[in-house]
Amino acid sequence: MDRSSHSRSRRLAPIVAVAAAAALTLAGCSSSSGGKKSEEGGTAASAGKASTPRMTVALVTHQSPGDTFWDIVRKGAQAAADKDNIKLVYSADPNAGNQANLVQNAIDQKVDGIAVTLAKPDAMKDVIAKANTAKIPIVGLNSGLSDWKKLGLLEFFGQDETVAGEALGNRLNSEGAKKVVCVIQEQGNVGLTQRCDGVKKTFSGTTETLYVDGTSPTAVKSTITAKLTQDSAIDHVVTLGAPIALIAVQSVSDAGSKAKVATFDLNKDLTGAISKGTIEFAVDQQPYLQGYLAIDSLWLYKNNGNYMGGGEQPVLTGPAFVDKSNVAKVAEFAAKGTR
Repeated sequence: MDRSSHSRSRRLAPIVAVAAAAALTLAGCSSSSGGKKSEEGGTAASAGKASTPRMTVALVTHQSPGDTFWDIVRKGAQAAADKDNIKLVYSADPNAGNQANLVQNAIDQKVDGIAVTLAKPDAMKDVIAKANTAKIPIVGLNSGLSDWKKLGLLEFFGQDETVAGEALGNRLNSEGAKKVVCVIQEQGNVGLTQRCDGVKKTFSGTTETLYVDGTSPTAVKSTITAKLTQDSAIDHVVTLGAPIALIAVQSVSDAGSKAKVATFDLNKDLTGAISKGTIEFAVDQQPYLQGYLAIDSLWLYKNNGNYMGGGEQPVLTGPAFVDKSNVAKVAEFAAKGTR
């Protein structure tokens, strides 16, 4: 796909989801390495709940323990599941081989559809082929924009990570930044690499990549602190997730650095940090929307034969900037865990 990176980097949230979500509590299950365990039961469903036959859909992600980003994805997915009379089964593992095994488990359970992330697409190739052979519809979300079509997925929901990185690089230029360190918390994750590469492409100053162990907050803090102590010329720290950004703020303080922090992705604590000015801005890819659209698309495919994007183009959910000028409105939704 050839698109003008300039026009796309300025585009804000191209897709709007109309969610008539039911007020049910979570149903399904999670792996030991996934997010919070789902609960069953709940209050009355909304009047808009689908009357179509009950479906079971598996959502399988590469979530690391404690990564709050995925709680937001799950809330969006559950809202769609509640509306569409779907039993949502959630599982996650940051290890690509283990994630592939979770997809295989879903195939063995003969689910009606699978939504999957492709942080490490090569490791998922064979199991996705098995899902296709079993004629189980499978869609992608969040990670894998460059690979979803060639792996045989029906649709994809997320942002172009390279374009998002380019947009952030341009923003850094406008902020007068000169030297940036881009912090990657998971080596081998293609989406994270594309973000930093995008920053390098448009940023006119100097960019360095710093790898940290995202599974250990202590290690993240010490590694960023050491880098800032070593190089006082760094004026911006770019992180690729909200929890890492909040740790980077502590590192800046511990190092006695004057560097500012900018990040990708949001959570409620991060919106508060933007309001206070400890974090300059965030690039929002709307994870709630990614989860919602992925699950809703499988219901639409089964019940009406629909393909979002016609099965040819991805559905983009970002990038959009959140800074002091608009954080108050976004924070209302972040407080509910949906942004």
